[in-house]
Parts: sequence; structure tokens; C-alpha cells
Amino acid sequence: MKIAILGNGRMGKRISELAIDRGYTIVCNSSSEKPATSLNLSTADVAIDFSTPTTAFENISHALNSGIPVISGTTGWLKNLKEIENLCNTKKGAFLYASNFSLGMNIFFEINKTLAKLMKNQKYESSLHEIHHTKKLDSPSGTAKTLGEQMDTILANNTPITAERIGDVPGTHIIKYSSTMDEIEIKHSAKNRDGFAIGALIAGKWIIGKQGIFSMQDVLAQ
Repeated sequence: MKIAILGNGRMGKRISELAIDRGYTIVCNSSSEKPATSLNLSTADVAIDFSTPTTAFENISHALNSGIPVISGTTGWLKNLKEIENLCNTKKGAFLYASNFSLGMNIFFEINKTLAKLMKNQKYESSLHEIHHTKKLDSPSGTAKTLGEQMDTILANNTPITAERIGDVPGTHIIKYSSTMDEIEIKHSAKNRDGFAIGALIAGKWIIGKQGIFSMQDVLAQ
């Protein structure tokens, strides 16, 4: 697999390292000095975007306009998501967005929905708390927003989300249901960034040769 890395931050670097370990080839990397829109992506099988909220839209658009399937884990840019989906359909391309590529977190998403269904008619107050490293640009995290949207859709409420930025924490998400009698809590804690990077590589390999708009649920289903 030949990969174009769009975004050379912590995640981009780790994806590159793990890709090379697996025998894949990194054909190009973008950076602040070398924008993705300046890169020739023609030799890539897939583009993997972990950039910034201000550059993701242009990066993804460039990949789709170049005829390259693209997956993105960048959060904070989703006001432009519909434009990307329209471009993908127009170009007959392939695009996959996930707020979190960790296989463990995607299992946690399913647990979250199941628990919310069980709690729907119970007298509990829901809350969601997330913790990330101090260099994370968006708050709350895209993952927290996804979890909150899942809960709100099922519970028909507005679950409060709180966020902390501490040291080098890769990502922790805690969901609580509290009553006057007891408390139920589920928690996902990332130990490092490898889970996100490996999930992105799995999704990148999966999307090659496909056409359409996908999610990690599509990847996991196969």
C-alpha cells in the first residue's frame, strides 16, 4: 500500500512509522512548510488525513480531486462535511471520516448506544467527561461529540460534556449515569496513539478500490 500522509503532527508521524513497519510505502507527507495542496498524489493508493481543523477541508478536497481515496481523522472541520460528501459523489471517489479510528473506541461506541437504550426511561442524569493532551486543538473532542450525539439521539436530552487538557494524555472518555441511589460509569482510556494509527491503516487498506462514503462501522462489519 502506497500512502500519502496529509498532516505531519503526532498522529501523522506515528501512522508513518507503523506503516513502514508493516511494509507500506509513504509516497509523500504534507507539513506547514509543504501544504497538502502542493503535493502530487498520483502515485498514492490512499491518502490519510490527520491535519488541522483549518486545513482538513482543502486536504481532503485535493485528494478527491486527484482521484485518490481518502480517510480523515481530523476533527473540528465538520461544518464542511456535506461539501466533501458532495465532492466525493461528484468525483465518484471514496471517503471515510471517523472521529476516532481506535478499534476499542468503536466497540465503546456500540456499548454507549446499548447503555443509552437501557437508560432511556430511567431516572438518571447523564454526563460525559473527556481528557486529552494540552496540544489538542478542539474542545470538546470529536470523539466526545460523537458519544454525546449518540446519547442525545436515544435519550432525547442534551447530555452535558466537560473537557480537560492535561499533560500528554492520549484520550480518556467517561460516561456517567447518576441517580439519588447509585451511579453507573463506563470509561475508555487510550494508553497511547497506536490504536488510532493502526485503525487508520486498517481503514486505509480497506477503502482502496471502493466508491462511496463510509464510516468505521463499515470497516468493522467486514
